[in-house]
Amino acid sequence: MGIQDIIEGKKQWRAHVARVKALPPDYRIVYKEMQRYLFKVGPIDLPDGPLLSGIIDFFEEGVTAGKGVLELIGDNVAAFCDDLVKDSPTYADICQKSISGRP
Repeated sequence: MGIQDIIEGKKQWRAHVARVKALPPDYRIVYKEMQRYLFKVGPIDLPDGPLLSGIIDFFEEGVTAGKGVLELIGDNVAAFCDDLVKDSPTYADICQKSISGRP
């Protein structure tokens, strides 16, 4: 990873954060909770994958449609996040495999 890659990554992250800040307050709060939860659950491709930007796309569409954030995702943020990553390998999966000795 070169310096240009790092600079480009920071630009992309700043653009991502700007999109989050542009969301209404209730959407921002739920997004930050989802982000915190997903970083704990640990899908392997979370930092580089399309999941977080896809959530923002989904939220922006909800704002445009005039829906509240809980109308989109329901009352259980963790369950919604779990459904998003149910087929994605997580760091917990890797640890479990290494502990159990499975390849």
